Amino acid sequence: MAIVVLVLWLFTAAAGFYLLVTSNLGRARPAAATPATATPASAAAAAQPASAPAPSKREMRRAARGRFDPPSLTAAKSAPMVPELRSLLEFAHPACAIVGLGFWLGFTLIHDQALGWIGFGLVTVTVCLGLTWFTANARAARRPGSPEGEPAPSFTPRMVVVHGSAAAATFVLAALAALVLGR
Repeated sequence: MAIVVLVLWLFTAAAGFYLLVTSNLGRARPAAATPATATPASAAAAAQPASAPAPSKREMRRAARGRFDPPSLTAAKSAPMVPELRSLLEFAHPACAIVGLGFWLGFTLIHDQALGWIGFGLVTVTVCLGLTWFTANARAARRPGSPEGEPAPSFTPRMVVVHGSAAAATFVLAALAALVLGR
């Protein structure tokens, strides 16, 4: 049964890889739009409320140096440090699946119960991340346009069903295999 789960897990990974290759995720995403005429000094002045104190000399020198920055550098400086949810899920879902597949391969080869439960835990995390990613993409597709100008990812619906069905079967069989073969 562990070998069946391993083969099904590999099929699920292949379907997921096909989804990634055929989607629009690999295409270049536009950078956040910043007004070309606005300088950092004017942006900092506009961001301050009327009751705020005047900027210090150090802030003024820093703003004067920044006025020659290209728009891409200015956008990168003002971008948030934490990636957005969809980008994080785009990385975490396949990464957890690959690591879990490695643990399940170890369980299949040596039948160590700990490896089986770690593999099952990782398939559970992967399923949760995948459902969250699917929900985030579905919401983004329903919105007319995202504020960043980033298009919503588009996936082939048939392959989403194949990938999701294989993942559900992998989840159920991994739970059964970890319970039965772990004794």
